[in-house]
Amino acid sequence: MDILFKILIYAPPFIIAVVLHEVAHGYIAYKLGDPTAKIKGRITLNPISHIDPVLTIAIPAMLILFGSPIIFGGAKPVPVYPNNFNNPRKDMAIVAIAGPITNFIFATFSYILFYLILFYEQIIPLPSFALLLIINWLAISIIVNIILGVFNLFPVPPLDGGRILVGILPINLARKVNSLERYGFMIVILCLFLGVFDTILNPFLKFTE
Repeated sequence: MDILFKILIYAPPFIIAVVLHEVAHGYIAYKLGDPTAKIKGRITLNPISHIDPVLTIAIPAMLILFGSPIIFGGAKPVPVYPNNFNNPRKDMAIVAIAGPITNFIFATFSYILFYLILFYEQIIPLPSFALLLIINWLAISIIVNIILGVFNLFPVPPLDGGRILVGILPINLARKVNSLERYGFMIVILCLFLGVFDTILNPFLKFTE
């Protein structure tokens, strides 16, 4: 597939997925008493406010260029200050789970719209290139949102799954999990090289086939 066309079909659904993920974090944090994301202008669908040069551009671009079967990345993390919450541990877990839940909801929406367009295209034909583009966007949106949601539920801080664990475990165990945050990025990279995420994500991706 031509690299420019690959970027054209991957970039819009990927950017939408990561932006919605971060907006969900910021919005729920705001509702729970932390206005930081709102003050910094991060509760917005404008992708410019969420783009991170490495997470949003460099990593996905490298994966696309090297033909990786799994494309992932992220947006600039929304700033959240747990001390603004009434119940910091519990509320932080709620903020964390909001991102993956939003991705799963949008994956479902894309899935429904994908089949509706295929159905109605038989009645009201669209121009071939426009139809190809929309169908590809929706198909990639399903996959990207599932990958982003499942990936972020991996139970290692600073990923959302780690934040959720810290919020629901007894305090002694929560502290031990939280102490892993300094090694979190290295653990994630190691899991990527060992194929752990491939094993976790494959059943979800097969569901979309």
